[in-house]
Amino acid sequence: MVTELNWAGNYGYRAPRIVHPASLAELQDLVAGAGKVRALGSRHSFNDIADTSGTLVVLDRLDAGISVDRQNMTVTVSGGTRYGRLAAELQRQGFALHNLASLPHISVAGAVATATHGSGDGNGNLATAVAALELVTADGTVVTVRRGEPDFDGMVVGLGALGIVSRLTLDIEPSFDIAQSVFENLDWDQVLAGFDDVTSAAYSVSLFTDWSGPRVGQAWLKNRTDQTVLPAGAPDFFSGTPAGQARHPLPGVSGSNCTQQLGVPGPWSDRLSHFRMEFTPSKGDELQSEYLIPREHAVDAIRTMRSLSDVVTPLILVGEIRTIAADQLWLSPNYGGAGIGLHFTWRQDEPAVRAVLPLLEAELAPFGARPHWGKLFHAEAAALAPLYPRFADFTALAGRLDPDGKFRNEFLDRTVFGR
Repeated sequence: MVTELNWAGNYGYRAPRIVHPASLAELQDLVAGAGKVRALGSRHSFNDIADTSGTLVVLDRLDAGISVDRQNMTVTVSGGTRYGRLAAELQRQGFALHNLASLPHISVAGAVATATHGSGDGNGNLATAVAALELVTADGTVVTVRRGEPDFDGMVVGLGALGIVSRLTLDIEPSFDIAQSVFENLDWDQVLAGFDDVTSAAYSVSLFTDWSGPRVGQAWLKNRTDQTVLPAGAPDFFSGTPAGQARHPLPGVSGSNCTQQLGVPGPWSDRLSHFRMEFTPSKGDELQSEYLIPREHAVDAIRTMRSLSDVVTPLILVGEIRTIAADQLWLSPNYGGAGIGLHFTWRQDEPAVRAVLPLLEAELAPFGARPHWGKLFHAEAAALAPLYPRFADFTALAGRLDPDGKFRNEFLDRTVFGR
């Protein structure tokens, strides 16, 4: 038997059965008849969050059913649809999502369930766009919940613990253009002294660093052409100079598979992600972790990371710093306040990475760091629960919707239910 692997190749799914239902009715029957069941999205999680001892269902054969409601400015789509496909169709019809993650290859339901995000001071994570969701619960019943209804805020970032999300309705807006510029070798002292000015300089800002030395490797600025703050072609940015050709975040990798740079305006659907849908994203042979830090601790947390360079730099390919707006979704790492994301793209040496995570988490603990649910981290439920004011409400909600634990797995037992 060939083991099915995740995207990075570091995790082999142990589920004895993987199925691809072709209709909602087939999905309902599968869930109702399963002893244990989970949904598997684009396999871009780096841990065991999606696995199960029973049946894995993949929604890639369900009709995407992309349906735009122009009056309410929403789009409804199958949970297994990838953001790249959804973005292209929205752009074709003249609409946009508020943001995209760095990869357009990820599934809508999977990204929402783990609070995956893009960047921008005013931009909430991808889950904040959810206006309604449809999920298949443990007995095969289809339940729809809408924004403003009881428990909605607890069900959106659901970690797969509440049911299989079959369809989602997302907020949209009129299409807009983005001009993306890259600056290289920014001065760290200037960046930290003017951090708010750095992150507010564009609609979306990402800083790439290996955490060593006095310079930030790259700053990616995605400017909406209707909201431009930093003029295209600016001679410098916090002592950083404009890149003369397309850049990739990883050193020594061609920028050809990245979205259009050099300040050339184009549709949001081709600029808000870092990578192009038609290319294999990033390198694949890597691991990832990320910690979300309350905005008020941003500069101190970054300084702490720089002090850990001797431990971190030898293990990483690149780090990324992004900003995310606050939300009220119970298990979102940005529940209750705006924050920054400290992202680590590690070399694929899992024993070494796992060995350094406890140190990293201990050093970031004073800042209330919350890990990204879909990436590698060390913390378990006892440490995570105090970080989320509605944590107990979520576990109670899961108990009501899934009393027999059909959707529970080792990941949830370890990180949420504490067993």
